[in-house]
Amino acid sequence: MSPNRLFELLERDPKVGEVLAAVRDAGPDGAYVAAGFVRNRYWDSLYPAQSSYPDLDIDVVYFEKAAVAPERDYAFEAALAAIMPGEVWQVRNQARMHEFGGYAPFASLEEALEHWAETATTVGVRAGAAGTLEYVAPFGLADLYGQILRITPAMKANNPDGFGNRLVDKAWLARWPDLTVTRT
Repeated sequence: MSPNRLFELLERDPKVGEVLAAVRDAGPDGAYVAAGFVRNRYWDSLYPAQSSYPDLDIDVVYFEKAAVAPERDYAFEAALAAIMPGEVWQVRNQARMHEFGGYAPFASLEEALEHWAETATTVGVRAGAAGTLEYVAPFGLADLYGQILRITPAMKANNPDGFGNRLVDKAWLARWPDLTVTRT
């Protein structure tokens, strides 16, 4: 499935351009902006603008086995906050995130993202060479494009109740009433 629809939407959003440039210039090498920052923008674009939902945080993900100290992530957060004050940045090296789920170490960013809660949340974008956008989506883009909130296999196997809790806590069905929720 082509990323063109997503890229066209993101390229029209001045804040996205500012965020991606900040991450490219002051974030970790090879980092992507992911999670709600991407997913929410796409799904919000499918509904009339009834309410404004601010970004709660901006998730930045990367993979570097050689430097997994959390202090490094905090330094990137501070550098990004200096460029865009007022934004809440969450930078996480996915090479150490296996520790939080009790998994074996991940071999790649894509493998780490496969252990997130929902497939549509695992989509990340970054500013590539010559101003082009690049993306990572270990489960593809079909669920994002189809408004499908699907539990990932890892979440289903290890914390299925966490998926349901996220659905309720985040009130996604109120925000996106046409969302299809599936636990398969």
